[in-house]
Amino acid sequence: MIEQRRTVGSDPLDVALTALISAPAAPHVVDVGGGSGTRAVPLAMKGCRVTVVDSSADALAILHRRAEDAGVAGQVAGVQADAELLATVIPSGGADLVLCHHLLEEVDDPAAVIAAVAAAVRPGGRVSVLVAGRLGAVLGQTLAGRFAEARVLLADADGRYAATDPLRRRFDAAGIASLLTAAGLQVESVTGVGVLSGMVSWAARQAVPGGDGELAGLEAAAAMHPALLEIAADLHVVARRPAAQASAGAAAGVGEEARPAQRATAGSAAGEGTDVPSG
Repeated sequence: MIEQRRTVGSDPLDVALTALISAPAAPHVVDVGGGSGTRAVPLAMKGCRVTVVDSSADALAILHRRAEDAGVAGQVAGVQADAELLATVIPSGGADLVLCHHLLEEVDDPAAVIAAVAAAVRPGGRVSVLVAGRLGAVLGQTLAGRFAEARVLLADADGRYAATDPLRRRFDAAGIASLLTAAGLQVESVTGVGVLSGMVSWAARQAVPGGDGELAGLEAAAAMHPALLEIAADLHVVARRPAAQASAGAAAGVGEEARPAQRATAGSAAGEGTDVPSG
């Protein structure tokens, strides 16, 4: 298995998630497949209420110890359940933000998991999905001299290099965006995590003063470049569950004269943040 290429500077996922939890106060975050709480506990320390849903009792035990050590045990709950059964433990629309990080590569039915995730987040709430990138893996295998594996991975429908591949699938930007869109989510952004920095040697970073800082800036720009992001080790997608449509207002007794304004508002919301880089 090829080691993931790492970015320099601040963790881009921490930066992205911090922006997503800026409102409302004390948001409810559901981390599906969150395991031992490497994301959940830091989010709780930022003021979130976090529910981790994971099938592993051992991982959840580590989560509780980690939360206790960090002083946020009261803000973190662990629930043992499979991702496909998310609806049995999280009420529909019960989360402000749902994380699904490095889970879709391993589950039996990614579409079913994303459908459950979409149902769990409230209207107007957001979903954060992190998946292994197909072309990043091709590049990683190539740089490691495993040319035959890279060729198989490039052609394989699931982005695998062999039957012994530890992952069941990898994604490109268009594929993961389509999966979320099919579940009724509006994709707001697709960015790369670990695009260029892993290819740069320590000597090259130190060749000029401030080399790490310059590389961090380059990495941030590459993460959003529609072509370069495809070679990232991971792809990070932020999507939103659309707000209720105008018909919901009619069902609640809204007068006919109010409906045109509601439709205009709903149309504006549906058009925000849908500029997705193409692969």
